[in-house]
Amino acid sequence: MSMPGVASLAGVATRMLLRRDDWDDAGEQEENTNCVKAVPGPNGHVPIDACNSYYNYDPQFAPAVAVAILFGIFTLAHLILGIAYRKKFSWVVIMGATWETVSFALHALGSKDQQNIAYASSAQILFLLAPLWINAFVYMTFTRAAWYYYYPPEAQRRLLGIPITALTKIFVWADVLAFIIQGVGGSMASPGSSGDTVQSTSSLPLPITKGLRVYLVGMGIQQFFIVVFCLFMIRFHLRQRQGYGYADKSNWRPLIYALYATLTCITIRIIYRIAEFAGGITPSNPIPFHEEYSYALDVFPMMLALLILAIWHPGRFLTGRDSEIPKKLSLRSTLASCNGQGGDYAKPRGWVMTYVA
Repeated sequence: MSMPGVASLAGVATRMLLRRDDWDDAGEQEENTNCVKAVPGPNGHVPIDACNSYYNYDPQFAPAVAVAILFGIFTLAHLILGIAYRKKFSWVVIMGATWETVSFALHALGSKDQQNIAYASSAQILFLLAPLWINAFVYMTFTRAAWYYYYPPEAQRRLLGIPITALTKIFVWADVLAFIIQGVGGSMASPGSSGDTVQSTSSLPLPITKGLRVYLVGMGIQQFFIVVFCLFMIRFHLRQRQGYGYADKSNWRPLIYALYATLTCITIRIIYRIAEFAGGITPSNPIPFHEEYSYALDVFPMMLALLILAIWHPGRFLTGRDSEIPKKLSLRSTLASCNGQGGDYAKPRGWVMTYVA
């Protein structure tokens, strides 16, 4: 190659990769002193190992728009269903669907402006946290179903010795805890969490590394409480099959199966996220560097969950009296429980349920 050709190539390389001398003024992250800042190409795209790269892949516009539209349809559907069935707690699942919609709307914008940290960070945080709203909706739906389908007096309605009235508070607060931890971790791991951070194929800035670990803890807590919650669901399921429910309320199975399916979708998504982050953002772990994985193992399960909850909406099953858990138990039902000391329910005798002390 001629000397002018070499000089030309050198000039291009110099224009494309600019050495970062201001990676960390405090002297930290010394391993990144050779980090380079790339000159953005079309849509602001740069190599993923550049200092100004805010994505682990080249985000695509069309899929993001399509997903945003679909999540928007689910949001509208749940809004209409919540109003039609007069289920005030539907705002929780509507919030989850809304966050998914906004996340991919921002992701679509970010795909056309990949140097915009606000788009990248906001989309990631909303995407990571949206499923927790759907998870909370499952908790709230099941506890209302257990309250609705059990026959005994109000103050005696328990599962595994715990009052049904307390289950909602216990598991919703557990979901809030997971939400807070994942929110902190997601914020720390977001592209704009520490100035000019980058998700490099070789090493990650310290804030992002810590953020991923915190987020994984939150994921573990979420899955732990899902497993515990399933024990209560299975207990309810078995007792209902044995006849511990109202004779005129026999349509509980479709709703409970729908909740099982929804929790399965959430669990698939959790397993995917744990595999993505626990394996590290390194070349040996291909998951973080392919956008297709997130669509297949996060987006699709959440869409399926929203579809299931729309088809088998709790408003179809929980109607009339006892469809909502009262804030305060009536004096009559409280007095009726004075002779009981916990536990589940005895075998029905004719039309009467007796309580096991």
